[in-house]
Amino acid sequence: MKKEELFRHIIDYFQAHQPNAATELHYGNPFELLVAVILSAQCTDKRVNMVTPELFHRFPTAKKMAEADIDEVREYIKSISYPNSKAGYLVNGSKVLIDKFKGEVPSTIEELTTIPGVGRKTANVIASVVYNKPAMAVDTHVFRVAARIGLTTNAKNPLQTEMQLIKHIPEEKIPLAHHWLILHGRYVCLARKPLCDKCGISQWCKYYKIHSTKQK
Repeated sequence: MKKEELFRHIIDYFQAHQPNAATELHYGNPFELLVAVILSAQCTDKRVNMVTPELFHRFPTAKKMAEADIDEVREYIKSISYPNSKAGYLVNGSKVLIDKFKGEVPSTIEELTTIPGVGRKTANVIASVVYNKPAMAVDTHVFRVAARIGLTTNAKNPLQTEMQLIKHIPEEKIPLAHHWLILHGRYVCLARKPLCDKCGISQWCKYYKIHSTKQK
C-alpha cells in the first residue's frame, strides 16, 4: 500500500469516528492552556486537571503568575512531575509574557519557544489548539502510534516524525490529527501491549500485520 493511501484510510477512519477530538486538558483561556501543557510534560492530563483548578483560582492571569513566589507556585503543583523546574517555568514564563507579549499568549512557534518551559511540542499544541494552525505536536503517543501504523518510516526523533506527518496530512486536518493519534495511543495503541483486537484501524496497521502473521 502506498503511503498516501495509508494516510487516506487512517484520516477517513478517524474523521468518521472522532470528528470532534480535542485535548483532555481542562482550560478556560490561552494562558490556562499554556500552563496546563507545561505541567503535562511527563505527567498525565488527569493529574494536571486535578491540580489546575486551585492554581488557576490563585493565579488567574499571566500578571498574577509573574508576581508569584516560586515556592508558593510549587506548593500548588507539588504532586506534578518535576515541580521545582515547572514552578520556575510558570513564574518566569509569565514574566516573559508580560514583558514581551503584553500578557497575551503569542501565536507563532518562534515566539512561543522564547518562553521558559516551552519547547517545540508545547508550542505546537498552543498554535494548533488555540490558533488552529497546522502544527503537529509530537509527544510519546504520537511518536509511537505513527511508527506502529506505518505513517512514519525510521523517524529517529519527534521533529522527524512531525515533518513526515505534515507532509501527508492536509493542513486543515493537522490540528485534529494531533488529537487522533494522542487519544489512540492513550486508550488503544498502548505502549506495552496495544489493544489490537479493539482497534478500528488494524486492517491498515503495519504493526498488526507483522504481529498477527507471527501468531498464526
